[in-house]
Amino acid sequence: MILELLLWSSISIILMAGCYNTGLFALSRRRAPRRKGPRKERLYVFLLACLNEEQVLAESLARITGLPAGNFLALVIDDASDDRTSDIARAAGDRVLLHRRELPDARRGKGAALNDGIRFLTASGALDGHHPDDVIVCVVDADGRLDGHVVQAVDPFFDDSRTGAAQICVRMYNRATGLLARLQDMEFVVYGDVFQSARRFIGSVGMGGNGQFMRLSALHSLGPGGPWSDSLTEDLDLGVRLIAKGWGTQHCTTASVSQQAVLSLRRLVRQRSRWFQGHLQSAGLVPLILREVPTRPALDLLYHLSSPVLILLTSLLPLSFLVALGGTVLASVEAGRALVSPMWLLGPYLLSFTAAYAYGFVYAKRERDLGLVRSVLVAHVFVFYGYIWFAAGWWGLWRMVTGKRTWLKTART
Repeated sequence: MILELLLWSSISIILMAGCYNTGLFALSRRRAPRRKGPRKERLYVFLLACLNEEQVLAESLARITGLPAGNFLALVIDDASDDRTSDIARAAGDRVLLHRRELPDARRGKGAALNDGIRFLTASGALDGHHPDDVIVCVVDADGRLDGHVVQAVDPFFDDSRTGAAQICVRMYNRATGLLARLQDMEFVVYGDVFQSARRFIGSVGMGGNGQFMRLSALHSLGPGGPWSDSLTEDLDLGVRLIAKGWGTQHCTTASVSQQAVLSLRRLVRQRSRWFQGHLQSAGLVPLILREVPTRPALDLLYHLSSPVLILLTSLLPLSFLVALGGTVLASVEAGRALVSPMWLLGPYLLSFTAAYAYGFVYAKRERDLGLVRSVLVAHVFVFYGYIWFAAGWWGLWRMVTGKRTWLKTART
């Protein structure tokens, strides 16, 4: 009885999520209008919070300093690294500033490092003469490689004075090195081209930790303590709080930042457990959403924040299905005949893999060299790849229950 209840509860959650995802997929196919307004000269400031990033930082800074943009600078926030991170920043040119944090104040999370970076910029005079409305701050991971046209792609969004932030697409630059890297690339493409693209029309576009562009005046509006929280998913927190303050958040589909895919399954689950724990922490944003956010984006944000609970519940479905299948096989052996038709397996297949065709279609449009057929096949594997969230979810929940809040940094290679 309990097993049957768990099975049908999990199926109900999957059907509900399927209806939601189908709606977002249809919405994401709409073309978003581009508002035109008077063009203004803006200062772009790229923030890179770094902890032992000598492996990847030089290439990222080379991409930034090579941007065909007239007015920009980069700030490397060295969070008490004990490698050559600071040396690489000093050698990157006069458009790259360095702010080195020292222990015991350093290594308190990415949000703390970014907040300190904003304070350093203000005190240094680097922003003097620029109105906060015309300063656009971009957070880039140390391994982030921005498209060369990124400023030209993002800048029109800020012609609308109501736009507080814009998120660009995220890709994996080493996606061809193996199946695990390819699946991570598909994950971010699907999230950007389906979920984020649909949320443009809902008003609930979220911010990612890499490639997020924000108007400085919007950051200032979040209070004197600093725009970023101490959450393990400070980017999620920031996006919700901007929306609650009445700022518009946009998704740019025409530019990307490429980052390094994790090539170890254990490291990947470790990374996702941090993200999962951060989502659990963000449950504290629910009262703010209910109080300050309009109904339509509020409903989508509440559903998004409920995803950890839905993931944990859904993780029971594969176990329930295997137990039910094992029981049916044993009963068939005892009866001497098959008790179910092979067509019985069609239902679980459709339930699990229908989305693979939509995801394969979306990915093939980004990866034309891969082709539609291979993209759909990879998308079938992608369904099983999603099971890493089950392991990461239970790990993240355990960390939450045991009071562990340390920043599980992803190692670079």
